[in-house]
Amino acid sequence: MSVRTQRRDDGVAILTLDEPDRRNAMTQDMGDALRDAAAALHDDDGLRVVVLTGAPPAFSAGGDLAMLEDLARRTRDEGLDATGFMRDFYARFLSLRDLPVPVIAAINGHAIGAGLCVALACDLRIVAEDAKVGLNFARLGLHPGMGGSWLLARAIGHQRAADWLYTGRLVTGREAADAGLAIDAVAADEVLPRAIALAEEIAAAAPVTVRQLKETLATTADADLDTALAREAACQAVSYGTDDLLEGLAAGRDRRTPVFTGR
Repeated sequence: MSVRTQRRDDGVAILTLDEPDRRNAMTQDMGDALRDAAAALHDDDGLRVVVLTGAPPAFSAGGDLAMLEDLARRTRDEGLDATGFMRDFYARFLSLRDLPVPVIAAINGHAIGAGLCVALACDLRIVAEDAKVGLNFARLGLHPGMGGSWLLARAIGHQRAADWLYTGRLVTGREAADAGLAIDAVAADEVLPRAIALAEEIAAAAPVTVRQLKETLATTADADLDTALAREAACQAVSYGTDDLLEGLAAGRDRRTPVFTGR
């Protein structure tokens, strides 16, 4: 299996891209495995956070070159229209975005091309400060895919994303974090522990609220204020009926750490 799942008792699940000999290249088989792993977690009511990482030495070095070469040959020689194939390929990896809980990318090594696209599909990112990071599609003669152009612009802004995309430039993890792509850049061996610590902090928050926030942030990012206010009011109406709100208020009054059950 090219993706390993570790489901912890505290509601944290760790998904590991596990083809280190191929530097965790984005193949159809890996996409199938990631989609299946995400589907298995989707309806887990006790799930609170997912961490995605890669088996060292890379997070993912990008697309499978053999697949790209085959598509290029078939397009030239057979008149293949690869549009449908690519949309299906994207969907395998972007299934992470359908998870109802936050997903943290622990970018513990190089994340290049499609490998970075998968990390960008996550909600939060921690990156190794010396990792090479970038969407190098233009240097291959290939338009970006897997949502890379859309996701990168939302992570670091339109103008900086255009700079990175037009040039295909690779930057260090430290430069990427400074640009806003990740919330922190640390030593490679500290990436996964840092991501897990963040996951534990999120898992300790009220799970109903965190799940609501996941959807709120996804659906109101480009909305007007009235739409955001309507969403917030509807979500707060749900919150008022939960045991977790009563627990949170009591804990605040008693100056203790709340214990949320998700009810």
